[in-house]
Amino acid sequence: MTRYQGSPGRFHRLLRRAGVLLAAMALPATAQSPTDLNPARTAVAATAAPVGAGPVVTGRNTAALTAGDVNAWLDGFLPYALDAGAVAGAVVVVVKDGQVLTARGYGHADMRTRKPVDPARTLFRPGSISKLFTWTAVMQQVQAGKLDLDRDVNAYLDFKIPEAYGKPITLRHLMTHTAGFEETAKYLIVEKASQKHTLGEVLKRWVPTRIYAPGAMPAYSNYGASLAGYIVERVSGERFEDYVQRHIFTPLDMRHSSFEQPLPARLAPLLSKGYDLASEDPRPFEIIEMAPAGALSSTGDDMARFMLAFLDNRGALISPAIRQRMFADVNRPIPGLPAMALGFYHEDRNGQVIVGHGGDTNWFHSDLHLIVDQGVGLYMSFNSGGKDAAAHVIRQRIFEQFMDRYYPDERPAPPTVATARDHGRLLAGHYLSSRASTSNWLRLVGMLGEAEVSLNPDDTISVSALTNPAGVPKRWREVAPWQWREVGGTSLLGATVENGKVTSFSIGEFAPIFLFLPATADMDAGWIIPTILAALAIMLLTALAWPVVAILRRVYGHRSPLAGRPLLLDRVMRGSAVAALAVAAGWMGMLGAIDSDVGLLDGRLDIWMRLIQLIEIVGIVATLVSVYNAYITVRSPDRTLFAKLWSVLVPLAGLFLAWIVISKGLLTFGLDY
Repeated sequence: MTRYQGSPGRFHRLLRRAGVLLAAMALPATAQSPTDLNPARTAVAATAAPVGAGPVVTGRNTAALTAGDVNAWLDGFLPYALDAGAVAGAVVVVVKDGQVLTARGYGHADMRTRKPVDPARTLFRPGSISKLFTWTAVMQQVQAGKLDLDRDVNAYLDFKIPEAYGKPITLRHLMTHTAGFEETAKYLIVEKASQKHTLGEVLKRWVPTRIYAPGAMPAYSNYGASLAGYIVERVSGERFEDYVQRHIFTPLDMRHSSFEQPLPARLAPLLSKGYDLASEDPRPFEIIEMAPAGALSSTGDDMARFMLAFLDNRGALISPAIRQRMFADVNRPIPGLPAMALGFYHEDRNGQVIVGHGGDTNWFHSDLHLIVDQGVGLYMSFNSGGKDAAAHVIRQRIFEQFMDRYYPDERPAPPTVATARDHGRLLAGHYLSSRASTSNWLRLVGMLGEAEVSLNPDDTISVSALTNPAGVPKRWREVAPWQWREVGGTSLLGATVENGKVTSFSIGEFAPIFLFLPATADMDAGWIIPTILAALAIMLLTALAWPVVAILRRVYGHRSPLAGRPLLLDRVMRGSAVAALAVAAGWMGMLGAIDSDVGLLDGRLDIWMRLIQLIEIVGIVATLVSVYNAYITVRSPDRTLFAKLWSVLVPLAGLFLAWIVISKGLLTFGLDY
């Protein structure tokens, strides 16, 4: 599932780790593959053609998309890429003209037994690509007349989505990720079957806060997609997993696919193991509580059938008219960048109309692309994240190189426009993702992960979160008003402007599902993070001075000049420093643990969060006492200037940290997030 990656989801980790260098990225397509990683092969429908054969277009050699050429390219690229990136295995499928062109398995489904990946029988977990099946189910019910895309979803539910902004949420909002829900993370993935709840129970447990008006802002939402799946369940009278089995898998003869968790006995032995690194032990089966958002398990061959059903336009699942509605632009958040369709998001590139979806669980990482007018589909899935999130880089490069190899953009690169410096200066600043939370501790995570846009001396811009495979921020040059193109690449970045101020920006890969929004003063990491560090430094010095001074006095036989109430107040002030440091250490430890294992968001951390929040309350009370101590100390004629200054600095630091705790959702009544 496309997880919250900061999300964990996919996009925070993608932004943070997309700039990972793999030697595999520079590997020529004709390179030799290691013998132990030779790909498993299935019969292909097209006749092989000589490698490199193809028409010459505008002076360039354009490879023909044939089985022979794509196999040679993938065989030369992927085995080394997987090995260099510590990725255990992968499956890649290409369909064309109503047939499977190739289905390739690389590496291993089980590193211990060295079981190879078989595209016909090895199941992978495509994550949020599962949503395409959910959206297909929704549109089947629209076609049947049971659902209306523009009706209030509460009409189909047995619980109520609270009113907000004076507008109802509709299925169209859910399918375009514009319902306005804040991000959710808790119970996203669990590891024990005993922890699993029914879809209705999961959705009713907590309805996320609405932070945008319906239709106003793209903000990718697993909750919204799962709500749509539950609506299908309600109007069809079938459990969601059963509905997909009967109305999608069975008609397409997808015999090795399931939304069941755990998998049925006949499929469980065929599931690939999931890894962080290929060299490590396999990880447990991930149970996606919001099943419609990411619970699918499927083979490469079955995913080929799904792609063909959407490309052949013969109505295997939905009518041609409904298919056209799903592919059509619904909203375009940034002019000049790809639009959002119904469920699919556009990935238009090199002059081609492309719709698709990506997906991530903890251990599986996948992409699906449909080049609509060419009748071509590309699906890939990896069973490991790899070193420095290598799987993300590999899959990005496969898509880019596939397009440049078979459908190159022959249009000349536009020149840099004269407004580059002025517009770059206006764009510079700190930005938060629209996919965010405001009511809980994920608000802090959003601030810590915000992107900084800077203007370079050559009038290009850089975005801290958007890096190349070497980990260096990419440079972008303005090629049209408020439109930038990657230097040395083809990716696009665009911004929206109102009254001379930038209101949002995004890149082509993300624009349909989330935007970067200017950070408000209370969320601007540019000043908040340095101030947090300064406040913690004051607290650290205060805490360290406490035992050091006590030891020195004992050694040299000095008595404290304080006694009675002044001494008590001084100790409370120092106690506030210790509490602040404990809170900071607690949250850093929590975030580090979650980043290593998103499965910890299954509720196991609740007791620790409550313990940290208890310390927060103690620290806030102690800080208020420290304010009174500062008043007493400053008025005392017996205290030194340094003592008076420090008595003021500590409560000031404490008050600032207390504001961080409260304003960033670190102290809440509930534990929903």
